[in-house]
Amino acid sequence: MKYHNKKIIRDGETFDSIKEYKRWCELSLLQRGGIITNLRRQVKFVLIPAQYEPDTVGKRGGIKKGKLIERECSYIADFVYNTGIDCIVEDTKGVKTKDYIIKRKLMLFIHGIRIKEV
Repeated sequence: MKYHNKKIIRDGETFDSIKEYKRWCELSLLQRGGIITNLRRQVKFVLIPAQYEPDTVGKRGGIKKGKLIERECSYIADFVYNTGIDCIVEDTKGVKTKDYIIKRKLMLFIHGIRIKEV
């Protein structure tokens, strides 16, 4: 249990908090009403790709893939949807951790996306 949030399961889907589930219900209604479109949950954005050692030529002439040095760093948005031509990336926030703040800044810098915090 992170930051006193209780995971809940509704309609076979797991939500990190009651607040996130309530927001999903609101957005689902907006989509049914035609106000928003293309509503998605848990959308991954790669901020820094995985980094590998260079590939090498093996003893038999084949290419040997380089060893993983650093795993990728990604941000997973709670919700992504469209309002007309705009794509909205939304996060249901209770506590803004240092990791989240850095990822929010990277989303703006790398993808040009400002995260809407609810």
